[in-house]
Amino acid sequence: MFSGKVVLITGAAGGIGIAAAKAFAKEGAKLALVDLSKEALEKAANTMDAGDVLLLTANVANEDEVKRYVEETMNHYGQIDVFINNAGINGKFANLVDQSAENFQAVMNVNVNGVFFGLKHVLKTMMKQKSGVIVNTASNGGLLGAPGMGPYIASKHAVIGLNKTAALEAAEYGIRVNAVAPSGVDTAMMKSIETNAMPGKEQEAREMFESTVPMKRYATPEEIADLMVFLSSDKASFITGSYYRIDGGQGTGSA
Repeated sequence: MFSGKVVLITGAAGGIGIAAAKAFAKEGAKLALVDLSKEALEKAANTMDAGDVLLLTANVANEDEVKRYVEETMNHYGQIDVFINNAGINGKFANLVDQSAENFQAVMNVNVNGVFFGLKHVLKTMMKQKSGVIVNTASNGGLLGAPGMGPYIASKHAVIGLNKTAALEAAEYGIRVNAVAPSGVDTAMMKSIETNAMPGKEQEAREMFESTVPMKRYATPEEIADLMVFLSSDKASFITGSYYRIDGGQGTGSA
């Protein structure tokens, strides 16, 4: 399905990033994987059966580093066909009246600035190609509220807004832009959220979070990756500007 195509993935050493890389590699894609740690990227790459993999370290909150990972991908492959704009953090839990400006800004720097910089520089390349697909990782938190998670919730609402705007600006160039909006996913990030929510009582936190999902479980990273692959494929050729809940029914009847 993606033979000869180049797929660029940020947050590629995390749970969803690894699953996405494996899923695209299985379909024949060439990969450019971006994360903060070269060691973590190498460890992730060793778990996948991929023919051509470029490993790139970058902080997505730094525009110069984003510009560099795009340029290095283009220098190596000569094209970017799919961009999985996936890097994100959850930040620290606290009610708004107790949130620090430092935590709020840290979350915004990665989750909003990182997505914006990625869109800005990848779209420039795709517009020259007059082709490409972008999938942004949002969250059902971009559609709902959650006590104690104000910075994260605000950041994911912003991702959905950027997603809609990018789709409108890119459509005339033959570029599609969509977002996935998962609920809890069984990854290290979700374990961090459990610890933030109920320190020392992570299993109770997991049971509490899962109880809010009609299907009574977290998603697997592979389930999110499968949706990303579909949205990036020709089977989704008339889909753009949309966001897709993948939340076990959690958002049903809400926003």
